Amino acid sequence: MINNYFTYFSQKYASKWLVLAIDLAIVLSTFFMAYLIRFNFTLNFDLKQFLIQLPFLATVATVSFLLIGSFKSVIRHTGFTDVVNLFKSVAIMSLTCIVTVLANRIFEIFPEFTIPLSIVIMHALLSFVVLSASRLLFKMSYKYLKCKLMSSKRVLIYGAGDSGIVTYNALISNVSTKFQVVGFIDDNSRKKGKSINGISIFSKEKITNAYIESNQIDELIIASKNIAKENLINFVNLDIKITKVPPIESWINGELNVKQIKQVQIEDLLGRPPIEINNPNLLNEFRGETVIVTGAAGSIGSELVKQLSNFDVKELILVDQAESALYDVQQDLKQNGKHNFTAIVADIRDGLRIDTIFQNHKPTMVFHAAAYKHVPLMEKSPYEAIKINVNGTKLLADTASRYNVKKFVFVSTDKAVNPTSVMGATKRMAEMYISCLQKESKTKFITTRFGNVLGSNGSVIPLFKKQIENDGPLTLTHKEITRYFMTIPEASQLVLEAGTMGKGGEIFIFDMGESVKIYDLAKNMIKLSGLRFPEDIDIKITGLRPGEKLYEELLANGENTLSTYHKKIMISKTRELDYDKIKAEIEELCITNRFQNNNIVMKMKRLIPEYKSNNSDYERFDKRVQIYKKVKGISKERADKNYGNL
Repeated sequence: MINNYFTYFSQKYASKWLVLAIDLAIVLSTFFMAYLIRFNFTLNFDLKQFLIQLPFLATVATVSFLLIGSFKSVIRHTGFTDVVNLFKSVAIMSLTCIVTVLANRIFEIFPEFTIPLSIVIMHALLSFVVLSASRLLFKMSYKYLKCKLMSSKRVLIYGAGDSGIVTYNALISNVSTKFQVVGFIDDNSRKKGKSINGISIFSKEKITNAYIESNQIDELIIASKNIAKENLINFVNLDIKITKVPPIESWINGELNVKQIKQVQIEDLLGRPPIEINNPNLLNEFRGETVIVTGAAGSIGSELVKQLSNFDVKELILVDQAESALYDVQQDLKQNGKHNFTAIVADIRDGLRIDTIFQNHKPTMVFHAAAYKHVPLMEKSPYEAIKINVNGTKLLADTASRYNVKKFVFVSTDKAVNPTSVMGATKRMAEMYISCLQKESKTKFITTRFGNVLGSNGSVIPLFKKQIENDGPLTLTHKEITRYFMTIPEASQLVLEAGTMGKGGEIFIFDMGESVKIYDLAKNMIKLSGLRFPEDIDIKITGLRPGEKLYEELLANGENTLSTYHKKIMISKTRELDYDKIKAEIEELCITNRFQNNNIVMKMKRLIPEYKSNNSDYERFDKRVQIYKKVKGISKERADKNYGNL
């Protein structure tokens, strides 16, 4: 409120005409000062001649100021350009005086009128200095009074380079909030002890909770894009708000606005630098193609759609059974000026419907992201998991093969590696089926595997955010549980890149850096929300859910990797499969055992030897599968009868 009144009165009464009047008064005063200096601070000069010269000087100065417009600038925001305009005005004024005096000497238009040229030169220097100083004095007084009348926010800036200086300028120029920059932090030891605009630069070791408390620091702004993850985590653990300057390409018209400085997100604490894809081959890969994306309304699917819409595709076909979510994706594309797409509500389990879509649109590429993915829910509903994750993938892959689609890219998960859950097992079966289909199809079937996606529907990040909004506690299944993480755009870019480099039959895995301890992630999220653990929000350990792993893997037993031209993408060398047998058994599993969960799980365990249930009712079947392998010459029915109670 005080700030609004202060700004209002300064704008109302400090009009441009008042500024012009003050400038004229300064010019006339400095003219008198020039005479005093010229005559050794005495009045031993012709006062009558001086009084004749004043109106002439006032007229010339007024014309100069009007011509350049130096009086129109906002004084409290005086900058270099304003000083340059003052120089131009004074220069025009002085040159006009010199030309007039010399012309009058030659032509004697006004014989009694003259101005000593030494006075003109001295007056020019004095006028420029005093005019500039007056603006600087007003600017400093304005900021001092404003600081006294309104509360200020005391901040530290991490990064004493160009970005840090730009951040400093944006803060001190902000009118809505008063910022007081207390210091700069920089890792460069050569900058330690130096200063920027009188503000000291010091090392990060000095930033402790004691220093923050004693200096009443309100905020730490990260202005360096090269900050190490360890340093960022250390800052997050301090009792201070942490914000971050966006990349320079996000600045508005190349200038940073204070409103663009946002709170540090949990994505910034990933254990690796962001994965970036800059492959011009992607443009050629998708140019003129008709591309189907299933699960187009989901987290990965919608991002795939967003990125594919930026390529010169012939048509983009969005398939999903979630009507409302698909409508939202459709509206987003329209608002972004994209029109070469068709949104279709369809269930991938409906073979006739899928066949009709392929027949009508004749796609050349398929990105299959539709799936059930929630481990505990699928542990209770193996039949539903089989219907979508296995049979849905089978129907879609068979149709793609039948219509000679160029490429079929399947989005899998790290939960398919040494699966401990029904969901992971179904995704591994889908991988196996399309590997089998590759042997008899012209379509290039490509599989991509990656871990958890930050911010995706049902992931831990949105859950923690909702729990924080509801004042906690945050629920965690185990204190030692770890996961690999990547962002939605990263995952989608890597899927597109893998689809481009795939020749058919590969399983691509992504380098996701170090796995993240979810307990630490929960604590950091509490901290980033401006709260304290455990004083404000606690973390509650609930126990592992059915089928849940303590840690995820990217390679199964017996698998290793081959490198590709992209250092973040590798090809998994999988174990050899009996393709004809496995394909037949998967096809049988998809059409039989309706709602018979136990039979479904038993068949999956026989198909996937590495599938070992964890914290699940189906753990008892692992021993039975071992008996099938050990007992020779005994039928499955007899083994079930003899060992059914295991």
